[in-house]
Amino acid sequence: MKVLLDHCVPRRFRRLLTGHEVLTAYEMGWAGLRNGALLAEAHNQFQAVITVDQNVQFQQNLLTLPLPVGIIVAPNNRYETLAPYAPTVLKWLAQPPARELVRIEASGQIIRVQPQPPSDASAVHGD
Repeated sequence: MKVLLDHCVPRRFRRLLTGHEVLTAYEMGWAGLRNGALLAEAHNQFQAVITVDQNVQFQQNLLTLPLPVGIIVAPNNRYETLAPYAPTVLKWLAQPPARELVRIEASGQIIRVQPQPPSDASAVHGD
């Protein structure tokens, strides 16, 4: 599987994802792209994206994700911190991932994040 590592994931992490073709956003020339633009670009060339940016699940419309996104839920993005998550990432990648967002937890769990219906902003603001 061809996998993109977001710019916030250390490049060395790809060595742990054996059996997959792993490139980084930096290598693709996409280091300056924000999440939505990065996912749009990645959609044509990759089968999955891995990030540690936990805000992705709140910033993107999960109903229209262009490809599977795995968020490693870690206290920081240091290689030493992320390395123990690699077996769970590999487990997720071993099954053809759906166009969904998953949280890859320290416990080894893969949690599928359910899309929330869009809120009606006009009702909140009284417009």
